Order: sequence, then C-alpha cells, then structure tokens
Amino acid sequence: MLKSKITALCYVLRVMSYVIKFPRDEQAHDKIIEWWYWNGHLQGEDGNQYAFMDCLFQAKPKEVKLPFFKMPFNKAYFSHSIVSDLKNQKAYTTVDYLSLISADSFKRPLFFVEYINPDVFEGYTVSLMKESEPFKYRLRAKNLDLILTATKKPLLENKDGYFNFGRRSTYYYSLTNLKTEGVIRINNKEIKVKGKSWMDHQWADVGYTKDEWNWFSIQLENNTELVCFDLQGDKEKFSYAGISYADGRNEHFKKVIFTPIGKKWTSAKTKASYPLAWTIEIPEKKIKLKVKPLIKKQEIIFGTINYWEGPLSVRGTLGNKKVKGKGFLELVGRPSQYKTYNFLKDNFGKTVKNLEKKVKYLRK
Repeated sequence: MLKSKITALCYVLRVMSYVIKFPRDEQAHDKIIEWWYWNGHLQGEDGNQYAFMDCLFQAKPKEVKLPFFKMPFNKAYFSHSIVSDLKNQKAYTTVDYLSLISADSFKRPLFFVEYINPDVFEGYTVSLMKESEPFKYRLRAKNLDLILTATKKPLLENKDGYFNFGRRSTYYYSLTNLKTEGVIRINNKEIKVKGKSWMDHQWADVGYTKDEWNWFSIQLENNTELVCFDLQGDKEKFSYAGISYADGRNEHFKKVIFTPIGKKWTSAKTKASYPLAWTIEIPEKKIKLKVKPLIKKQEIIFGTINYWEGPLSVRGTLGNKKVKGKGFLELVGRPSQYKTYNFLKDNFGKTVKNLEKKVKYLRK
C-alpha cells in the first residue's frame, strides 16, 4: 500500500512540475528518444487511393542503445518514410540511418526542422517539417510534399500528455485530424492528392527494449478519432485509448481489449509474423471496431530492428451507432530471424547495384 501511494505521489509531482505547452513542446527536448510522426490517407487526382507515413527520430546514441546505432554524437537523427499505392499494392519505403539537420532547426518560434538524408550514389534529399502558423504544417520528404492543417486542438494522451510507465514513462500528444493537400511522387511522377492525416509527437528517457507494441490511430467518418495501444513488457502490460469527438470533447480509457483475428502475415525477409486484422473493444463506451489492412507488404527494416506500419480500413459500432473510417497500425517487437549478417549482406548488395547503375550512367 505504501509503495503504491509513493508511486502515485511521484506521478502527481512529475505532472505538476511539467505541463505540456504549445508551441514550446512542439520543439525538441533533451531526452534519450523523441519522434515526430505523421500518417495519412490520400485521394489522388488520378482517382486512386494512397497512404503515407513519415517520421523523424532524435536519439542519444550512447543511451538509446540501438544495437547498430553507434555514432560519436551527443544527439543523432534518422528518418523513415513510406508512400503506399493501394490500388497496385505497392509500398515505396525510404529508411535513412543518418539525417543531418540544419543549423536553424528547432530555433524558430514555431516548429521547424530541415534535414538532409545523404546517399553516396543518389545525392541527397532535403526534407522539411515546418509550422507556418499555429498547427499548420508543411511536410516534405523524398516522395511527398504536403500541407497539413489541424482542425482540432491537440489530444493530450492520458488527459495531461504524460504516461507513468515506470522505466518507459513518456510525454505524448496527437493531432488527430489534419486536413491535407499536396503531391506525392511515385516512379518520378507527381500526383496531386488531398485527404486527412494524423500527427504524433512523443519524447521519453527510454532506451531500446524488445517490448511488444500494438498501436492504432483511427479516424472515423463522423469526425471522431481514437488512438489506442497496448504495450507488453517483461512483466507488465499497459493498454490505453484516447478519443477525440467531433464537438472537441476528449475521453480516456485504461480498459481496452485487443483481439487479433484472421491469418497473420509473415515476412519473406525477416520471417516475422504480424497480426494485421484486429477487433478493438472499449467496454465502458460500448465501442467495438474491426480493422483490416489495406496493404500487407509494409514491413520496415531498420538495421536489425523490424516493425510493420500500414493503413487500415475500419468498421464497427460506437455505442448503438454503426461507424466506419480509416486508420493506421504499427506493430513492434515481433521476433525476427533477420540478423546482423543479413543486414550487412543486403546493404553490401544494394551498394554494389547502385555503383553499377552509376558506372553505366557515366559511360553513356
């Protein structure tokens, strides 16, 4: 009893000592790990449906303890991005192991970071996350250039934007409904798009773990959005759901039931198996949703770390009303057979192929 009271008191003191404020907390923090994450569903001018994910990570290499992320910097950055062609079931993935930020990044009144992702053979891409006015952003990466405008105030997860997970404690907020327009690029072709996006910003003094993580962002057609996840550690398990309603109200729940359904998708490269279809239940609100993947081959391999990230279709009930919408799923911590040897072999092979292409080009 005494231990639980002390833990509760520490949590209250921690929250009271730091309250999330904007635009201050859109910027970088002095933490072990931090990320700015975006996803979205887009309607193309060509009549096709697309989806995207883009994420910039900031980490302290010595403390985050990623198995391959050894760099002589106090802070380092890396980025992951996907543009998905849902009609043709193709995903265009970019994984950059080192992103170099500009000198003025995180130094403007509103959120701003510009960075390059060097490539020995293909030059570099200048990427950008820029807030032009409060909660209006430009997001530019190799395969996308989008303007995103928030239609709701930020959702502070767990009411105040702080989760007390012990050694996994974290600050966390979301922009759940971003009106989006711009262009995506597929095979060097630009396609005008518009749609709806999501943004997460999270920062924590947490190193790399092999915890299992199932995370969902859901955007219903009635302008209700949900973020929900469960986290399985060595001995403990946490679940959570946050809801942003059309009228601006937010609610938060600790009892959420996640049930995988259907056949798992198994990666040919890592042999990791991912449950991509789920039912999500929040008993207190009589919410039951069924989510299914819109594309299956969406595994990201970052060194020897693997995870699945991709778009979903959503159907179900919210109370007594039928609802439908779209979402995104992230699955982390699935056992993999992809080891350092495989990583080195694949990247050596890629380097050789790029070199051959460069030589052929120069000979023309």
